[in-house]
Amino acid sequence: MKKIILTGDRPTGKLHLGHFVGSLGRRVELQNSGEYDKIFIMIADAQALTDNADNPDKVRENIIEVALDYLSCGIDPEKSTIFIQSYVAELTELAFYYMNLVTVQRLQRNPTVKAEIQLRGFAEHGEGDDNQQRKGTPVGFFTYPISQASDITAFRATVVPVGEDQEPMIEQTREIVHKFNSVYGDTLVEPQIMLPSNAACLRLPGTDGKAKMSKSLGNCIYLSDSADDVKKKVMSMYTDPDHLRVEDPGKVEGNTVFTYLDAFSRPEHFEKYLPDYENLDALKAHYRRGGLGDVKVKRFLIAVLEELLQPIRERRKHYEQHIEEVYEILRRGSDEARATAAETLADVRRAMRINYLEDRELIERQAAEYRK
Repeated sequence: MKKIILTGDRPTGKLHLGHFVGSLGRRVELQNSGEYDKIFIMIADAQALTDNADNPDKVRENIIEVALDYLSCGIDPEKSTIFIQSYVAELTELAFYYMNLVTVQRLQRNPTVKAEIQLRGFAEHGEGDDNQQRKGTPVGFFTYPISQASDITAFRATVVPVGEDQEPMIEQTREIVHKFNSVYGDTLVEPQIMLPSNAACLRLPGTDGKAKMSKSLGNCIYLSDSADDVKKKVMSMYTDPDHLRVEDPGKVEGNTVFTYLDAFSRPEHFEKYLPDYENLDALKAHYRRGGLGDVKVKRFLIAVLEELLQPIRERRKHYEQHIEEVYEILRRGSDEARATAAETLADVRRAMRINYLEDRELIERQAAEYRK
């Protein structure tokens, strides 16, 4: 079996460090490893519209932002296929068929769906103002796991690199694949999840210490942020509220600055930017016993992040001056993605025995019966 990756992002804004450690950085590594036969990277505009139907311009304008972030991080269109979800109509048809394999009750139990409904202020049940003045959940948003299953299976993905919060979604895809294959025969490929190997990357907190970096919470460091913006955001980061003086012992656990250092720092960074310490463990030990100020640690983090982000900014500047080229990359990728999805859809229709017009055996048999 070929080794194929499918991954992507919703175009609701520029991508941030949470995206990078959760999946994007790993995509570049996997792309360059040469271990995979094909990598499909999707800009999930159709999914973004499920909770932005009244603001389509938000999605429209951010297609290019996400594409620029992909290319500036090192996604190579010669090695990976970047495409726009809504330009692959086969995905919608697959999702429609999969809806018959999933119950409403199963969707309601999906932890990611429940969390996202609450985050966006949708009512879990009912419509309009009957539920704490919250509007009802759009059907398209509620059925997001089914749409994601369509995306994954359309490209016969064997591996899906995602953050920890997406684990229930991949599990539901596996359930759909199992159900389809049980009913219609072995047709779809069951994907495996690939989580970040670094525990700190499973769910990067926001700069305010909240559980997740999120555009809606305004606690992001964007991949396209200027050096000044990064510095300001890091210097305002949540640390240990009880570490009031330099000499005070400090807590590393739950300290956002150290969580970021767990995610991004490497041993060579200490030799380059903070030679007084052998490694991160030594820095943590000093902070715990007291005598190390937050400012010094934050300045080190700024240097670490700048080493990562400065080349990304430079590549982005190039592509910002060649927007037509970026759109051509998206067009070619979408054409290739649609051709691949069409092959899977043909197999699905054949397995479901709804390929009436293509089934010559069916046509000839019925013609012969009616001639008798």
